[in-house]
Amino acid sequence: MVDLSRIGNRERLKPRAGDEPHWHRLRAGCFVGYRPPKRGGKGNWFARAYDAENVRYKRKALGNYGALAGHEVFTAARKDAEAWAQLVEAGGVHSEKIETVEDACRAYLHYRPGKIAEGVFRRHIFDDPIARVRLDRLRLRHLREWRKRLEAAPAIVSRSKVGEQRTKPRAPSTVNRDMVPLRAALRRVLAPGTPNTDSAWQEALKPFRGADRPRELYLDRDQRRKLLDAADGEVTPFLHALCLLPLRPGALARLRAGDFDKRTHSLLIGRDKNGRARKITVPATIAEFLANEAEKRKASEPLFARQNGKAWDKDAWKYPIKRAVDIAELPSATSAYTLRHSVLTDLVRVGLPILTVAQMAGTSVAMIERHYGHLVRDDAEQALARIAI
Repeated sequence: MVDLSRIGNRERLKPRAGDEPHWHRLRAGCFVGYRPPKRGGKGNWFARAYDAENVRYKRKALGNYGALAGHEVFTAARKDAEAWAQLVEAGGVHSEKIETVEDACRAYLHYRPGKIAEGVFRRHIFDDPIARVRLDRLRLRHLREWRKRLEAAPAIVSRSKVGEQRTKPRAPSTVNRDMVPLRAALRRVLAPGTPNTDSAWQEALKPFRGADRPRELYLDRDQRRKLLDAADGEVTPFLHALCLLPLRPGALARLRAGDFDKRTHSLLIGRDKNGRARKITVPATIAEFLANEAEKRKASEPLFARQNGKAWDKDAWKYPIKRAVDIAELPSATSAYTLRHSVLTDLVRVGLPILTVAQMAGTSVAMIERHYGHLVRDDAEQALARIAI
């Protein structure tokens, strides 16, 4: 094996039969390779790692690092090769059949099924030219071009099968959310490329900064009561819980009857956006409501179930809430998340410490301060006004 870290050594290399790269051993089971150019220009780099599970070596093309100077190239290639080897050794690359971007997305859905990711892949990946791009040839430009197409695609406002479909320009916050599943799928099978090179695929999927706007629609307690009165019987318990607890609708829908402990008035939120389980303790009035719902079902069944026994999801709760909003003559933008925002607003306004609010909601203190901190500042201003001499 040749020492590829020396520029002179690389310049003296000749192409090998079958375009096989010249390999440089970094450690056991991990190699970086270099294929010299046939007609001038820059050569191409490769990574090779041993997959113990499948008892074979796997290879990945790293590109030519055209943006880097000669002495920087080996350092970048070595770093990428080591990252690729760690991915292979950790089982991140599961099958040799994962060859294209579409393969990576379908493998991700098998690994982590979800309607949101499935919808994004169906609308923006599977019928897009990027789906057919091989992973070993995926470059920054492919994802930049895909992102431009995503940003230009109109966002659907109404998916109703009755009447004309309504759309609006895609907001930066929507682009951010739609990029998340693709970024997660690629990260499972690709090591991030060296920054500022054509192999740095991850740079094209960086989210817009400051794109998420705070929710401004707030329903006071009387408006929430009107919404509950207008709701049909099936969705009422689920809506009632949204009006009582600062939980994301999806996390509430995934609760099981056994997650509520009647003796301690504690509720276990096991699966949420941040991925960490947490417990919250509720007062007697809310505990009585949760206990009544839990007693109707087995411990393994949804705490808030539909008439068919299935858990609620976005597609199931959307239209019942919309009907109740129309009947109650509330703002048309009212949604399940409006209720979470309203509960969080009330908790902050009554003076509950922001850290406690964040822990209950399953989010960060920074998020609460960013979106609800002005409520604390307003209360402080009023308090100072009351004590002024």
